[in-house]
Amino acid sequence: MRGIDFTKQRPILNYIVDFYAKDIILAIEIDGSSHNEKLEADFIRQQELENIGVRFLRFLDADVKNNLNGVVIAIGLWIDEHVAKEGFPGRF
Repeated sequence: MRGIDFTKQRPILNYIVDFYAKDIILAIEIDGSSHNEKLEADFIRQQELENIGVRFLRFLDADVKNNLNGVVIAIGLWIDEHVAKEGFPGRF
């Protein structure tokens, strides 16, 4: 998307994120019912990864299933906004 590669199930520190774009240090998480019991653990995990510079976009699995086009548009808008300001800082 927008010339940026995303990898699936990317390990970072002791965690695995659903999708990751190293060029823009962006993790995309798809939250489903399995996350309901892990809200506190997900919060801590996200904080630890944000502390090393990873940014997050989170989407509900229902949105991915029922409105994939809207999810893709949201990701594209995020990329457009942040890459225009920051360029490609990539790492990890």
